[in-house]
Amino acid sequence: MSKNTFSRRQFITLGLGVMGGTALFGLAGCSDGPSVTSGAAATTTAADASATGIDKDAFNKLVASIEPAADDVIAANPWAAAIKSAGTFRLGATRTSAIFSQLDEQDNKVYGFDAGLYLGLIRYILGDETKYEYTQLTSDTRESVLQNDTVDAVFASYTITDKRKEVVSFAGPYMSTQYAILVLADNTDINSVDDLAGKKVAVQSGSTGPEVVGQYAPEAEIQEFSKDDECRAALEQGRVDAYVVDNTLQMGNVVKNPGKYRIAGDAFGPEEYLGIGVKLGNTDAVDFINAFLKQFEDDGNWEKLYKIAVADRCGIDTIPEPPAIGA
Repeated sequence: MSKNTFSRRQFITLGLGVMGGTALFGLAGCSDGPSVTSGAAATTTAADASATGIDKDAFNKLVASIEPAADDVIAANPWAAAIKSAGTFRLGATRTSAIFSQLDEQDNKVYGFDAGLYLGLIRYILGDETKYEYTQLTSDTRESVLQNDTVDAVFASYTITDKRKEVVSFAGPYMSTQYAILVLADNTDINSVDDLAGKKVAVQSGSTGPEVVGQYAPEAEIQEFSKDDECRAALEQGRVDAYVVDNTLQMGNVVKNPGKYRIAGDAFGPEEYLGIGVKLGNTDAVDFINAFLKQFEDDGNWEKLYKIAVADRCGIDTIPEPPAIGA
């Protein structure tokens, strides 16, 4: 696997959780890192986790450290200049992913990897990360809000695909992923993608899930739902046997629901890249966001954010390198 993806060790660590600060994982003679052998005994749930909450102080300090762009930088880019003139950033996102963007009801703030990126960008443009109007998205409304000019950008663990490039433009990528299988913690029947044959499998409509499951588990019975929580509800109610989606979202589901789920086997499917969606053909937006991402990486903030939002919460020792911007 490429150095830009989550390594197998990182994936398994997130699926297993942390005990006493030490990641639990099975070893195998694999060139790209340790893996877990098949079987229920080889997979532990996040019930063993002892530190899955995000460090809010570190997160807020990182966002606050972003220096606002100089006036001439904003003025030179029509997309950024329009946002600056409006005085608010129209944000399309979600608030239900523990890893990417989770609303904390205690302080009414959002935390996570995507949240760190968009709050940083908003601060970079407007000088204040709170100056945004929020539009809640599902996987099948991300394109429409851009096409209708409802939002300035979409931050929603948004996988870049050739099909989507026909209707929206992407900045980034900023992270790479594969797919993972979520089952209930007491499920001993499903331990790999091969075990999905003949099983009912939930996927999100509008995502690449149906295509990936159709390719890698052609004998599975696919059932589509609009949102992550609907997929998990179907799993908990026994209407489906498994739920397949982006591995980073599954990691978040395990982290925020100790003892309820487990990730069955290794990540699978094609390597995919997450990007930031903007209106089709808006090269000004793409150029500005990419420049911001490049500076964010060069300043060490991508590594810091990954550590805060992912690694420290899930026992990951090695921070991966981000994918090449514009790739």
